[in-house]
Amino acid sequence: MSFPNLYYKRITATAKACYICYKPTTAVLATIDTSDFLYTCTTHLSDHGFATRVLELESENKIGISVEEIAKLREEWEEKQKRKKEKEKADKDKTAEGEKKEDDGKSEKSSKVPGSLPTSGSLSPRPTHEKYILHRDIFALRVSEHRRRRQTSQAKDLAPRLPGAPSSSLS
Repeated sequence: MSFPNLYYKRITATAKACYICYKPTTAVLATIDTSDFLYTCTTHLSDHGFATRVLELESENKIGISVEEIAKLREEWEEKQKRKKEKEKADKDKTAEGEKKEDDGKSEKSSKVPGSLPTSGSLSPRPTHEKYILHRDIFALRVSEHRRRRQTSQAKDLAPRLPGAPSSSLS
């Protein structure tokens, strides 16, 4: 059972020994399903003999829309939001003037609508983990280590079912 050579960098709360230099580190490279993980220093991550960072281009998106189309749609959406805010602001000013006239001792109503969310002008990109590919020799070490662990566990499972060595002499 093999796993892909694509690891995600994550930060943990507890520091453990680095896979290469045994210094304490909180950076972890893990597969997507965390079937394999290894603690590594950030200096080793910049070493091309250990791992290479995978850069994702913005133009390679999953839906097949170009970056220009996305930018155009984003600008249109932002313009609509600005017009909507201006309209709401004008409505609030009108209602605030009307409330001042009608308010003779009543408590003030909050001008914020309870169901509305504050909208920001720009969309913040979703944070993602950095992707790395291990060097082929390092990856081969990881695969052989997993194979050895699996074979050891299989041998432990099989050992009770095997017959024991003879205890009597052959004479």
